[in-house]
Amino acid sequence: MEVMIRPTRVETRPGYRIWLEYSDGVSGEVDLSYLVGRGIFKAWDEPGYFERVHITSHRSIAWNEEIELCPDAMYMRITGKTFEEMYADTQPAYGNT
Repeated sequence: MEVMIRPTRVETRPGYRIWLEYSDGVSGEVDLSYLVGRGIFKAWDEPGYFERVHITSHRSIAWNEEIELCPDAMYMRITGKTFEEMYADTQPAYGNT
């Protein structure tokens, strides 16, 4: 049975960066400063808002219900892996396709 790689810890860092740790032991920083002030990310302009980051019960990286980041995308940014490389060992859920 294939176990999905999911974030287990998240911490904020200066300069709109987050540090993440994943269930397979991978950890690293992701720079999100390019998002600040854009669209829904304007919320990060509010003092202390960026520090509200947390991992949700369904294992996404979020600040609220509107601001969520894909955990797979953040993992790929940390590791430099492609989606195909991340899931090369997975099998189709139903039959052979």
